Amino acid sequence: MTSNDPNAKRVFAMRQFFGGDNAQELLQYTPHCLYLGMEAVDAGPCFATLRLPYKDELVGDPVKGVVFGGVITTLIDHTSGLSVFCSLEEMRAIATLDLRIDYLRAANPGADLIGHAECYKMTSNVAFVRASAYETDRNDPFANCLATFMLGAHNQGSGVMTAMSEQGQAQASAQAPAKDAPK
Repeated sequence: MTSNDPNAKRVFAMRQFFGGDNAQELLQYTPHCLYLGMEAVDAGPCFATLRLPYKDELVGDPVKGVVFGGVITTLIDHTSGLSVFCSLEEMRAIATLDLRIDYLRAANPGADLIGHAECYKMTSNVAFVRASAYETDRNDPFANCLATFMLGAHNQGSGVMTAMSEQGQAQASAQAPAKDAPK
């Protein structure tokens, strides 16, 4: 980050997951993503990139081999939500308010799909996201998206946040010495 980067001095709640190798853990708390086979490519301040490997089970048009539109919507929605989580200074529950997708063309049959999203603006209650889905070239998307997300969607916290907290507590307990262990 350069000194002109507005994120240079910000603290991010999800910083531990930034970077390609660490980002995969972000999907471990969403069973639907695991079921579809999504993979985290990268995550960082205010952005996320996910890959959805091609599988025959995801095809909506068996004659053309084109992936079902709902699967693409899921990829874009989840990538967009992760970009919001990667923008938060404190974990908060979020909810999709609006997801407007423009399908520019059919995705190439048999190709892995990649979603990239950037949370470009946050107010106290709403996050604004731009996203796209493509096969190999970000400059040649088959879908573009503008989305808004509610911040602090409910006071029970985020399911992702709860799962991460529980896992962190379990890891800390596993690393702590046993009370009855000989000294």
